[in-house]
This record gives sequence, C-alpha cells and structure tokens, in this order.
Amino acid sequence: MERFQVGEVELTLSEPVKVKRDWIGRQELIDQIRACWLVIDDRDLPLSPRLVGKPGVGKTTLASAAAKSLDQEVYIFQCTMDTRPEDLVVTPVLSSDRSINYHASPLVTAMIKGGVAILDEANRMSEKSWASLAPLLDDRRYVESLIAGVKIEAHKDFRCCVTMNDDASTYEVPDYIIGRLQPMIEVDFPEREEELAILRYNVDFAPEKILALTVDFLQRSHKNDVHHSTRDGINIIRYALKLEKSHDMTLDEAFRKSVLQVIGEEAFDFERRKLRGSVPLDTNFVDLQNFFMTTEQLLKQQAAALQDVDDMDDDDDDDDDWDEEGELNDDV
Repeated sequence: MERFQVGEVELTLSEPVKVKRDWIGRQELIDQIRACWLVIDDRDLPLSPRLVGKPGVGKTTLASAAAKSLDQEVYIFQCTMDTRPEDLVVTPVLSSDRSINYHASPLVTAMIKGGVAILDEANRMSEKSWASLAPLLDDRRYVESLIAGVKIEAHKDFRCCVTMNDDASTYEVPDYIIGRLQPMIEVDFPEREEELAILRYNVDFAPEKILALTVDFLQRSHKNDVHHSTRDGINIIRYALKLEKSHDMTLDEAFRKSVLQVIGEEAFDFERRKLRGSVPLDTNFVDLQNFFMTTEQLLKQQAAALQDVDDMDDDDDDDDDWDEEGELNDDV
C-alpha cells in the first residue's frame, strides 16, 4: 500500500478503481462533465457537478468514463446514511502492535494524487458529513482531519463529482452544499437504440431475441413513468438465460419468469394503467402476448378493464363514454 506524509502524520492511501466499462450513451453528457472540470485561467477553478437521475441509469459509469477520457485515476466513495465525517477524510485503524495507523479515504487519496473522486449516492449522507466537505468544494480546496490533526490540500489536478439518486430514500442536501455542487447534469433513461446497445455490450453472449424482449419491456416502463432501469434489464437477461439452460424452459417462458422474480409482481402495473385509459386501449396487446400471458387472457383482461371504466362513469348511457373510433371521450 502506498503511503504519504502530511506534516508528522503518515497516511495509508486507498487504491484507485479499475474502470472496466465504457459509456454507451449521449456523448454530450461526457462533454458536459469535461467542461465542468476544465480550467481556463490561472485564477479559474474546476467545478464539481452533481449527476442526478433515477437509480440504475448509469451515473457512476458516466462519471468514471469522463475521468477515464482524461486519463486520470478514479476513486469512488460509496456514501450511506451512516457515513461519518472521519469516513470521508481520515480513519484511524488499530494495528496488530496496538499502534494507530491513519487511512486516507478514496476522496482524500484522489486529492493527494490528483485523481478524480466520485461520491456515489451522495444525497444519502447527513448534513454533518457534508459540512466536513464544504471547504473542499469551494475555492479553499482542502479538508481537515480532527482525528489525525492534519490539513490536506487538494492537488491542482484533483477533480470531483457526485451522483445523486432521484428517489425518496435520501436526505435533503443543504443549500450551502448544493451551491457548491454546480451545475446539475441530469441523466435520464436512454432511448431505445442506446438501451439496446447497453444491454448488448453488457451481455454480449445473449441472443438477439431476449435483447429485443428486454429492451421493449424497459422502453414501455420508461414511457409510462415506471422506473425499471437498464441495470434491471441486464439482470433479467442473465437470469432468464440461466433459467432457460437449467430448467428446460423456452426463452419466452424464462423471460417472463425472470421479469417476475427480478422486478416482482408489480412489473406489469404499467400495462394495467394503460388499460385504465392512460393511453389508447388498442396498443401493445399483440406485442405482449408472447411473454406476459395468452391471447385469451389478454382479451379477458381488456374486456374486464373496459367494464371497470364504464362502472366508474356516472352517466346512465355507457355508450356515450366512447367516440366513433372506439376511444374514450375526454370527459370520461
């Protein structure tokens, strides 16, 4: 392990992360991160952007790929609700001879070596932990370790970004920290061709049929605001192929079982929402019959859904609910 002397304290440094995956998606996002990290004048400083999006859309992969494009080492710190200020900076470790060794976090190691630090899922941290990073994220560019009694300055090549999940299982990040994590770069679900390319890249041994089934399922969920991620799709494909191999299933059967076990019974909720009138009722039934249910079951479900819509109507004449083209009237 590499060591570094800060004043009278010797720090054991963390190891960089080996970046194995390339970014497959909008090159514009890589360019935006690189622009944030650019220094255009001796008086200028790099920015620390926050990458925001749903879980599983590739925020960490994107940040790692941006660092890789600059040929810099990558250090990732996984943030949790239990992250303490000392975890982010320097942690004391009791050795076998009862002496205390000081271990630099991945963040501090990146500061010392001029690498890129990625604070992953950063909005899971408490305000106390964020407060310890305030001087690093502004023009002061240092952190202090009260435990080791040292002040650590950031290397001029040090760069930082954070990823934040857009979900409810996170803390509210203080405004004074948000002001330091600028700009926001939004990472959304990929378009169909991009998502298919990502699936093919990560599971390159999968047949085209299951890739197509999976990307169609994911794209339907994205369009209906049901947040099944590309990561979910990769797991669906891998498990389906294992089921097909070990359980003597057809690929369609293995796919449907894999979806139900990876996502859960709620996996097809977006189809039920379509039946309630969120989109035209004459779509997707034929496409889904191969891996959701039989044609007879689909027709019965459609008929039941149409009856439910009529039952919710206050009008005595159910026929008034539909226009001549078989679509629900706007006032239904």
